[in-house]
Amino acid sequence: MKADLPIEVKRFKQIREEQNLTQAEFAEVLGIKNSTADIERGKTRLLGIVVAQLLKEYQINPLWLYGQSFQKEISLQNQSMMPKVVTVNNSDQENLLLVNQKAAAGYPQNLQNNEYYQQLPAFDLPLPQFRNATYRGFQVEGDSMLPDLRPEDWVLAKAVENLAEAKQHKIYVFVLQDSVLVKKLHKTQNPSTVALLSTNETYPPYEVEISTIQELWEVKSKLTFTLNENSENTVLKKLEASMEDLKEQLASFKQSS
Repeated sequence: MKADLPIEVKRFKQIREEQNLTQAEFAEVLGIKNSTADIERGKTRLLGIVVAQLLKEYQINPLWLYGQSFQKEISLQNQSMMPKVVTVNNSDQENLLLVNQKAAAGYPQNLQNNEYYQQLPAFDLPLPQFRNATYRGFQVEGDSMLPDLRPEDWVLAKAVENLAEAKQHKIYVFVLQDSVLVKKLHKTQNPSTVALLSTNETYPPYEVEISTIQELWEVKSKLTFTLNENSENTVLKKLEASMEDLKEQLASFKQSS
């Protein structure tokens, strides 16, 4: 190996050799055309998309790759998913921002845009459960979380530092690169992916890359402004039927005694 090659090139080749892959096999894993030979010779620059793929496939720490860290591997589950921007009120208390369905469409692209956050409704919830942490409200879209969450309900959610802190099968708000989803979390055997589950059984589960999760919020409570009249009517009907059965049993008891 040439001594004048950049350290990232040397370590790139080291990873391939440790995986016992040919240059063509390594290229296929990383989505590179033909071979990694030009990268290993220093003729082709190591692109960011390749560095990201090394992180995804082998948990390679980009800082180690470029000689800035002694830690070679990092867990994707430990990557920070905390919000990039928070706002405070006049008393320096964090606001609870509300992200409705319309605002959610642009939310993933504006995570570090202070002006965007200034347009969101903000208020202080004077309850002890909503102190000493960052909370945000998200409006539910669609019926994939029925019967737990109805369309246009609001969920109040607490910021989660990383996926390692998240609990299996609890409901979270997942801020991906192009969408905001309210789903149950299912950690899979694959260290680079998780499955998102709907409570509405008509929606199948699907996997997402952990690297695409920008923010993670644990749902703590909900606000609903719709009444399920059908459910109420069903309960009333069941109660009425039970009362009729009881009357018939009492009548039978009186006749027999």
